[in-house]
Amino acid sequence: MSGIAFVTGASQGIGKSIATRLASDGFEIAINDIAAKSSALEAVKKEIQELTGKHALICVGDVSVEENVKAMIDEVVKTFGSLDVMVANAGVCPCGPLNDVTLDEWERAFAINVRGTFLCYKYASLQMIAQGKGGRLIGASSGAGKQGQQMMGLYASTKFAIRGLTQSAAMEYGKHQITVNAYCPGPIDTEMVRKAAQDVGGDTESVLNMYAKMSAVGRIGDPTDVANLVSFLASKHSGYMTGQTININGGILFD
Repeated sequence: MSGIAFVTGASQGIGKSIATRLASDGFEIAINDIAAKSSALEAVKKEIQELTGKHALICVGDVSVEENVKAMIDEVVKTFGSLDVMVANAGVCPCGPLNDVTLDEWERAFAINVRGTFLCYKYASLQMIAQGKGGRLIGASSGAGKQGQQMMGLYASTKFAIRGLTQSAAMEYGKHQITVNAYCPGPIDTEMVRKAAQDVGGDTESVLNMYAKMSAVGRIGDPTDVANLVSFLASKHSGYMTGQTININGGILFD
């Protein structure tokens, strides 16, 4: 495959795995995260170059800030000439009882998870429409975006919102041959999931083992499992798939 892909939240976990996979697939790659994770982004850039020979473009910025998103997409286009795949992966995973959630916490989660995805969809699609050759918009939902869970009410609310946004965007952008889909991971062994387990007072390894036992395939997910799905969604082979939020959870949840 060839083209230009931009992955947000790419300094670690699922985002890092997606960026590495797309570069391995042949895409020129741009990677994003916030300034506090700049050193981690540099490490990802080095790893991508060592594995694939690709020179990743680092775009530091906050996806919840409109000017940042516009500037980053402009930088990608200036550097590579176009934008073909936008992976709006960046997000946060707040956990805890609903009645303990402050308004500031609520607004922050929606700003990053929902507004950030909206801004990525909006400005990437505007660029793709101007190019006139279609494209791929890919968002990040969650198993919590398919079924609400205790201690995850705020997070689940943001991830349910991603599904509605993705479906609506698919309807609007389809005439431009832009597909819009989201991946919906179950428990994946990442720093974010481990921190979430700690935040709700659980022993991390016990929580991961519990999820593994719940899975039909008897294991917890790896970031590469999600990256494999995104590789397909980013490819020409996914052209008849749009508006979908696709489970990748080892059989923990069926719908």
